[in-house]
Amino acid sequence: MRRYVLTGAPGAGKTTLADALRRRRWDVVAEAATDVIAAQQGRGVAEPWREAGFVDAVARLQRERREAPGAYGSVQVHDRSPLCTLALARYLGHPPGRVLTEEVRRVLRDGAYQRQVFLVEPLGFVTPSAARRIGYAESLAFARVHEEVYRAHGHGLIAVPPAPAQERVALVEAHLRRLADLPSDQAEGGPDPVNLT
Repeated sequence: MRRYVLTGAPGAGKTTLADALRRRRWDVVAEAATDVIAAQQGRGVAEPWREAGFVDAVARLQRERREAPGAYGSVQVHDRSPLCTLALARYLGHPPGRVLTEEVRRVLRDGAYQRQVFLVEPLGFVTPSAARRIGYAESLAFARVHEEVYRAHGHGLIAVPPAPAQERVALVEAHLRRLADLPSDQAEGGPDPVNLT
């Protein structure tokens, strides 16, 4: 299984891009932090990212999703990875917990993710949500931490510049096919059934 990561600033459009890739039949693994936040907020914790153990909970869910059987094909696209969670811990000023530390060591040792990482660049604004309570300037600072962490751990970043979603999807698909040596008519990443005419 070749696993490629989408990373970048909060609100940069990673989830929109991941959803579009999923509709085009790529095997996409959803971001874990958003689901951990939603679950904890559902239990009455207003700001789960401030709680001890938050980054470990995210890393644990990332591992579960990574180790789950893929839906199809030989390529997966992950909306974030444990290195993103390490960047989150650094940004929040939290020491990485045991689970996160072990996960980072494991994925680097095992080469769990491909060295080429898609850096989804900011759109110029951030839309707040229950899980995203961050301003644009803060999101840019957070994005820089992600870049530093990935580069420090030997990953190359493929820029996905601000553009309409269709252009971003086309760019990522072209890179995925080239990197994974897939023919353009491969079943992975077929036409978007919603847009067939």
